[in-house]
Amino acid sequence: MEKIENMKKMKIAIVHDWLTGMRGGEKVLEVLCELYPDATLVTLLHNKGKLSPVIEKMNIKTSFIDKLPMKEKKYRNYLPLFPMAIELIDFSEFDLIISTSHCVAKGAKPGKNGLHICYCHTPMRYVWEMYDEYFGKDKAGLMTRTAMSIFAPQLRKWDVRTSGRVHYYIANSYNVARRIKQYYNRQADVIHPPVDTSLFQISDKNEDYFLIVSALVPYKKVEIAVEAFNEIGRRLVIVGSGPESEKLKLIAKDNIEFLGWQGDDELAKIYAGCLALIFPGVEDFGIVPLEAMACGKPVIAFGKGGALETVINEGANTTGIFFYEQTADSLIKAIADFEKTNFDPLTIRTHAVKFDRVLFKEKIKNYIEEKVATHFTK
Repeated sequence: MEKIENMKKMKIAIVHDWLTGMRGGEKVLEVLCELYPDATLVTLLHNKGKLSPVIEKMNIKTSFIDKLPMKEKKYRNYLPLFPMAIELIDFSEFDLIISTSHCVAKGAKPGKNGLHICYCHTPMRYVWEMYDEYFGKDKAGLMTRTAMSIFAPQLRKWDVRTSGRVHYYIANSYNVARRIKQYYNRQADVIHPPVDTSLFQISDKNEDYFLIVSALVPYKKVEIAVEAFNEIGRRLVIVGSGPESEKLKLIAKDNIEFLGWQGDDELAKIYAGCLALIFPGVEDFGIVPLEAMACGKPVIAFGKGGALETVINEGANTTGIFFYEQTADSLIKAIADFEKTNFDPLTIRTHAVKFDRVLFKEKIKNYIEEKVATHFTK
């Protein structure tokens, strides 16, 4: 009880890059807000009403980015300003900083005796492993590419230089832990992110469609699936939206349906009726495959990144199929292999439950309390 009582007296800041919608990172943030409801939630910008009630009711403090024009949809255009924005925020009053970071949140500077624990979704993806996906020749205009050729080296230097502001790193996967070691030369403990399996029920329904649930952004590689399903003519349902939306709709044939983002209840029904989830991108971890598996549905995934930690493709516990080239032809072959494979829905759901939200909440709480006890009793 001593550790818990001490934490109740602490001033805690939860730092999150930006609050623009509920995706995987926000599922982690939501758990932290439940654990520490009296904390101050610090973020670069906040699009009000886009987050869960648990997050929205927090005491939220924003940076100057929140006052800039077009910040609701064009906030990524201000990427070169993000390091300055996080550094202008004074964290000296806080005993504990808990950051959840894929961009600059981990740059929050603790006070002299403060403790900083970072739950790292990835080192700044826009300037490291995903640079070409965002700023390659066919991904961005000439002015943007020119500007980023100037700013990206500086952002990388800042990202490495500020990595020492964190006392303890938690990676969301072994995949990300390797990146933290590569870029920051720091060790990270791994706690996989939460999947609320209670929202999804095992299903043996088959409405004869394949499914994608994804933000429609370049690195998700949804275009590969559209090309594949254009060729084979099978029904594909795509849940999600993003800057690639109109481009994908223009090239998609009539067998491909775009639904936009869906609420939890409707999404659960959509998962329940699919044949399998298609997962063509490289993710840091990937919560979506586990949501599909919580419904007993197999996954057809590109065999790289976080999917290798969630999808099993061997033996009696098989939960999906991998393809190893990010091409339409490779995906089509994997779909053919899927058609010849028998899957057990109960085995698949049992695997997904190992990543349940309740288990994550317990692990992250115990981890933070242990590090607090160690830090403040030195």
